[in-house]
Amino acid sequence: MTSSMRTVLADVGRIGPFFAVGTDPAETADPTWRPLRELAAGPGEPGALADRVAHVRRVLAEQAGCPVEERVAASIALQGLAARLVSAPLAAVALHGVLPDLGRDALHWRVSLTGPWPLWADPDRPARDPAGLPALVAEEIAEPLVAAVRALVPVSGRVLWGNVASSVAGAKRVLGTERPAAAVRAAEVAAAVLDHPLLAGAGERRPPGPPDHGWTFRRRSCCLYYRLPGGGTCGDCVLSGRAGS
Repeated sequence: MTSSMRTVLADVGRIGPFFAVGTDPAETADPTWRPLRELAAGPGEPGALADRVAHVRRVLAEQAGCPVEERVAASIALQGLAARLVSAPLAAVALHGVLPDLGRDALHWRVSLTGPWPLWADPDRPARDPAGLPALVAEEIAEPLVAAVRALVPVSGRVLWGNVASSVAGAKRVLGTERPAAAVRAAEVAAAVLDHPLLAGAGERRPPGPPDHGWTFRRRSCCLYYRLPGGGTCGDCVLSGRAGS
């Protein structure tokens, strides 16, 4: 099972940096890796998530040349984390029919100030039932992070859940582009995740437009990026196409 997990995640990681999860057993002894549960729970590492939001706020302010609202930074930070955390399990199920244990105890993160946080998973954990992917994404990964971000910054839960749903749809789009043979299966797997009760109200699936396969996602909220000077809206934003958006 260990070699299978490493093989699956190595293949998934070749899709792109947001899909990469390390499994080198030598990393087990490295104390800089922290379990996902500590990031979301707060008592273990209460400063890590706040530091990430502050870092994103500084970077956005430098890019915009003006101060940035904390709630905007919190939303963008959560979206980046969600994209990192949901992409690999979704791709593993779509490509290999295998769900590595990437839950709150098995998945680890390490702080990076130069880009997305690296992820590492314990290679000795047995695989999970692939049917449990929606619950893994919505209940184990997203729900604690959404709660943790909202405990730090007064930002709408609707916005944050929209970010998670958008990340799922984004991972599906990238997977379908990079692995066209798996595009149909990726759409099926991502749809099952978006049908989870915690995510079902975040948006709707519409007839596909390039580069999407199967369906195109339209969220019912906005990540707030438009509030940055020149920010504009994302393609799946509820504000996209509106006058003045």
